[in-house]
Amino acid sequence: MSNIRMLLADDQSLLRATFRILLETIPGIEIAAEARDGSEAVAQAIRHRPDVVLMDIRMPGLDGIEATRIITDDERLSDVKVLILTTFETDEHVAEALRAGASGFVGKGINPQELIDAIRTVADGDSLLSPAATRSLINRFLAQDPPPRRVAPALESLTPREREVVVLVATGLSNDEIAAHLGISAPTAKTHVNRAMAKLHARDRAQVVIAAYQGGLVRP
Repeated sequence: MSNIRMLLADDQSLLRATFRILLETIPGIEIAAEARDGSEAVAQAIRHRPDVVLMDIRMPGLDGIEATRIITDDERLSDVKVLILTTFETDEHVAEALRAGASGFVGKGINPQELIDAIRTVADGDSLLSPAATRSLINRFLAQDPPPRRVAPALESLTPREREVVVLVATGLSNDEIAAHLGISAPTAKTHVNRAMAKLHARDRAQVVIAAYQGGLVRP
């Protein structure tokens, strides 16, 4: 398996150096580049095509949210995942970052092993948001808009099983947990999730969560 190539985007040089020192000691992870602000993060993402961008949410000039939006809207960077780094995991900007296309978020108080696990999870396109984090986001931010009266057309294209799986994804369950809940194998659960993602044009599971709530399939 090839290494996970990382781009570190943070305006604090000491923090970038700390992340570099930590991550360079981990087998299977390499640092492709660093960026001091959002504009440089976009430029470095285009230049190096990393697998994962660890993006600070607050940076001078172009902030992490706008940089994330630019990266995820660029077809050339369709394989690049953005992992948002924030001081407060309940920060309202986290919801904006997910809407902008981020694959998930971690708090700056995360321990080293959790950070490494989060990077690998995002690189694999699997579930990152915990059930508690998912509920917090939905209840506090994504659910502020009135839910539609009927299920969105994109969600209507899902099979009954895919709808069932999307509902479970929206509650924050992992593939293994979905498999146990439905009495199916983990690979089968992942297949259903991937097919639902393709139909919803979702880059990752975070966008599936948003689509499920905003589309009316799941109610707060």
